[in-house]
Amino acid sequence: MRITKIGTHVVGTPWRNLTLVTVHTDEGLTGVGEARMLGHTDALLGYLAEAERRHVRGTDPFDIEDLVQRMKYGDYGRAGEIVMSGIACVEMACWDIVGKALGQPVWRLMGGRVRDRVKAYANGWYTVDRTPEEFHEAAKRVVDRGYHALKLDPFGAGRLELDHDETMRSIGLVEAVRDAIGPDRELLVEMHGRFSPATAIRLAGLLEPYAPSWLEEPCPPENLKALAKVSAHTGLPIATGERIHDRFEFRELLELQAADIIQPDVGHLGGIGEVRKLAAAAEAHYVLVAPHNVGGPVLTAATLQLGVCVPNFKILEHFNDFADAPVKSVARGLPEVVDGHFAMPTAAGLGVELDLDAVAEFPRQDADFDLFEEDWHLRRGKSR
Repeated sequence: MRITKIGTHVVGTPWRNLTLVTVHTDEGLTGVGEARMLGHTDALLGYLAEAERRHVRGTDPFDIEDLVQRMKYGDYGRAGEIVMSGIACVEMACWDIVGKALGQPVWRLMGGRVRDRVKAYANGWYTVDRTPEEFHEAAKRVVDRGYHALKLDPFGAGRLELDHDETMRSIGLVEAVRDAIGPDRELLVEMHGRFSPATAIRLAGLLEPYAPSWLEEPCPPENLKALAKVSAHTGLPIATGERIHDRFEFRELLELQAADIIQPDVGHLGGIGEVRKLAAAAEAHYVLVAPHNVGGPVLTAATLQLGVCVPNFKILEHFNDFADAPVKSVARGLPEVVDGHFAMPTAAGLGVELDLDAVAEFPRQDADFDLFEEDWHLRRGKSR
């Protein structure tokens, strides 16, 4: 079996575009992959066009490891977000082909299951005004949908510091959400890398009464020693990793013991196999894995395969029950979240099939998402 071509399809939403990649073979099997790019969709498409000619076409889709190595190192330049995302799309599509060829879900090809269902947490649910009342009601809708965990970024457009009024407003939002969901559900707090260590430590102290299960990206991702300082000065778990695009770059993070949960994005880190390798390294450091996942149903399906077979997998992020819910239609077969969990997928490959008619209903958008705009949170699910 040989790869004959790859195809690309861009699915548009008001706040970001999703890139779907199809990998076709001479035996009629087709696999699908996905990545979410913020502001770099054209760059990803350009890379894929060159990589198809240089590395992908003519490859046996079973030789996934060799293909990843050639795509990552064969162009000599150091692979960053664009290249690793392109590799990820092709890599997960190859796993999809292999699973279909063998009649097995991908998790069976990676050692088999360690759990029968995968816990999910809701994101994208708080596209409402930043008031305690609005957040309280929105969080209740998440509970009503059956989720046992949800994440929010309560903070405004701060950089390094956060003034007193904005601090009190943000903590009030967390208090309202905890009141809405009760003491037994997981509350995850996102910081989006905004703060200095001193500010993050101060905020961690204020958040402790509301028992968040983690603080995510309290500091910008470039300085891991700054993150280690935060970790050393709070008892709350620290999560990070969505903006690290090579598993080798997690080495220092793990050695510093700067995080308790790592959050690689399958669509940015080179695909399913690369995240599986990283998870094994994290397990040796007693670190949990909770992948970043803001894509559509294909990327969710790929990440779900890891949730079934990775021992130190904690929880799977899910947007599409709230933000961008209609895009679930572009691929059929993804299990629904029931009682806060995805069921174990049983279909061959990734378990989803692309619907090109549905894809055509979501043309590419001029999406413009800026976390440092005052009303950034309203961009999810709303047009400008």
